[in-house]
Amino acid sequence: MMNLENYIRDVEDFPKKGVLYKDITPLLKSHEATSNALDQFIDQLKGQKIDKVVGIESRGFLFGILLAQKLNVGFVPIRKPGKLPSETLKSTYDLEYGKDTIEIHKDAIETGEQILLHDDVLATGGTAAAACQLIEELGGELVQTNFLLEISALNGVEKIKQYPCVSLLKY
Repeated sequence: MMNLENYIRDVEDFPKKGVLYKDITPLLKSHEATSNALDQFIDQLKGQKIDKVVGIESRGFLFGILLAQKLNVGFVPIRKPGKLPSETLKSTYDLEYGKDTIEIHKDAIETGEQILLHDDVLATGGTAAAACQLIEELGGELVQTNFLLEISALNGVEKIKQYPCVSLLKY
């Protein structure tokens, strides 16, 4: 199995001083690494029924769309406020220094649909928890949450511990 850590670049002091940013763009530019990560995600879903993949803006769209295509299901974006053109449902959540909001189309998920949630990084878990709340408010049933990488020290998995969680890489 390919070591995907070789395709993650550390960038110091980005986006602000004191932060060690995990850059996934080296992985994305490698067809082999991207395909391997996609295969690993699919392997984690063996025997699961998925009706839709939900991806969180914006980097959750990258693998989210690939997963939806591979699973032969639809893709649903969760976006920042004002980016979706039709009627939306919103969830506001706490950040370290304030609040943020995400939105989903009200007609994106039907009651009882089996949902896979995907994002690139699980850090503090606020965005993921807000996305899970939106999915459930629309009647979706979360089968699994997926992340390319998890920053374990930030303990974000605690905010979504009621759902199965797969992170390909943990730091």
